Amino acid sequence: MNTGSDRGTNESAAEESAVRATEAAEGAEAAAEAPETPHVSKAPAFIKARRGLHLSWQVGVFVVGLAVIAAGVAMLVLPGPGWVAIFAGLAIWATEFAWAHLVLRWTKRKVTEAAQKALDPKVRRRNIILTSVGLVIAGALIGFYLWKYGLVLPWNLKDQ
Repeated sequence: MNTGSDRGTNESAAEESAVRATEAAEGAEAAAEAPETPHVSKAPAFIKARRGLHLSWQVGVFVVGLAVIAAGVAMLVLPGPGWVAIFAGLAIWATEFAWAHLVLRWTKRKVTEAAQKALDPKVRRRNIILTSVGLVIAGALIGFYLWKYGLVLPWNLKDQ
C-alpha cells in the first residue's frame, strides 16, 4: 500500500497525479496507434502454399464449424450444452475467418461483462428475490392443485 511516504520532499500529490495522468494518456495514444495484428489462417504451411488447397481447407473448416453450430442450436431445445457447442463452432470458424474472430472476441467481452454484472450485489439480491417469489407462486399453485384434485394427473381427471 502506498502511503505517500516514498514521495520526494518537493513533490506534491497533485504533481504526482498529473504526471501519472500524462503517462496514462501517452500509453493510451500509443495503444490506439499500434495496428492490430491481422488475422492469420491457422492452416499448415503446405496448405497455405497452394490456393486451391487452401480454399478447400477453408470450405472444410466452414462446414465443420457449421455442423457444430447446427448441433448447438439443436441442443438449445434438446438435452445438451447448446451454447457451449455454438461457441465451439465460432472458435472453429475463428481459426480461418477474420469475421468469426471478431464475433468471438465480441461475444467473450459481452459474456465477461454479463458475468461481472451478475456478481453485482444489487443484481444478485434482485435475482434471489425474483426466484423466491417465483418459487412461492409455483408452490401455491401446486398446493392448490393438490388440495382440489389430490394426486391425480391432469389427463386422468374425470368430471369434477
